[in-house]
Amino acid sequence: MSLRPRLIAALALTLAAACSAQGSGDAQAQPPQARSGPDSGRRETAVFAGGCFWSTEANFEHMPGVVAAVSGYAGGRTANPTYEQVVAGGTGHLEAVRVTYDPARISYRQLVDRFWRTIDPTDARGQFCDRGANYGTAVFATAAQRPIAEASRAAAAAVIGPAR
Repeated sequence: MSLRPRLIAALALTLAAACSAQGSGDAQAQPPQARSGPDSGRRETAVFAGGCFWSTEANFEHMPGVVAAVSGYAGGRTANPTYEQVVAGGTGHLEAVRVTYDPARISYRQLVDRFWRTIDPTDARGQFCDRGANYGTAVFATAAQRPIAEASRAAAAAVIGPAR
């Protein structure tokens, strides 16, 4: 068998395994559902760096109670860096997403629990196929959010191991 059919077969097996893994899992590990009801008009924000910001944004933007998920950069030393500056290195920024949400419909804990399930916190060198310092992971929590984020991190670590 030549290389191309082998690669196609390997890709098909990987996709099949990924699809079947999505349907399995412990029902107790699922987060509580977002609260239904009308928009309260209240807004809070959460900031997460989870590798490629487009993927992280997609993980949050369709959750009930999330008003917006906007990509950008966080945690660096350069004010208002460009994409070119960040990928060239040296700014210290991570690709991040600012999630604006209605706290009457979804809690910060639900958001941070979702974050841990969509990244690999054991990989300090990037996420999945995105490699490099700007693809690291972080939760940028406010003082009020910090204890919630730490409790969520501890719960995730009990299941998948410690974050790095």
